[in-house]
Amino acid sequence: MASSSTWSSSNWVMESGDVPHVLAVDDNLIDRKLVEKLLRNSSCKVTTAENGPRALEFLGLTSGEQNPLNGRSKVNLVITDYCMPGMTGYELLKKIKESSEMKEIPVVIMSSENIPTRINKCMEEGAQMFMLKPLKQSDVKKLTCQLMNRDCEI
Repeated sequence: MASSSTWSSSNWVMESGDVPHVLAVDDNLIDRKLVEKLLRNSSCKVTTAENGPRALEFLGLTSGEQNPLNGRSKVNLVITDYCMPGMTGYELLKKIKESSEMKEIPVVIMSSENIPTRINKCMEEGAQMFMLKPLKQSDVKKLTCQLMNRDCEI
């Protein structure tokens, strides 16, 4: 399976030399560990969350909180599964994009299902990219090259 290479354009690249901090959200432990390993192999700092509410908590976007990230290190990218119980990746994307402090953070949606209407809905809501599972190292390398504004051989 090939991943969608649809990117929305926004100013979210990093300075060269910085290590990107990625928040990886997936309810499936095996998928979460795989994404974490692939990201770490691509020299990323990774924080994981098992669901949307935990991700919002980490980002400081739970109701009543006014302090994004609660002083934690800045997140440069959120990569989330689409299908999760309680809060879908799409709902997490909407919450992030509704936040004035967080809306510039790119959000990548992952799914094992290639459903064009779902992909289009996520892209229209502001997703940076939609990737099909299982992710491969080449997918993550492409993602991190875009994030760090580098030309990479893929």
